Amino acid sequence: MGCSCAKNKPQWQVVADNGEGRVLFTSSSEATAKAVSKRYAGSSVREKPKEAASPVKR
Repeated sequence: MGCSCAKNKPQWQVVADNGEGRVLFTSSSEATAKAVSKRYAGSSVREKPKEAASPVKR
């Protein structure tokens, strides 16, 4: 079974249109995300929002 140690690590997204567009790239490194965002005019870097826990089906 795989390690789950990365699940609590923050992820960074490069988003088009100053954060209003689609996600172009996702990384666990903020520095890498910033470097990639320089390649896309008008893009921004943000921390990936945590996903809400899905309800348990019974």
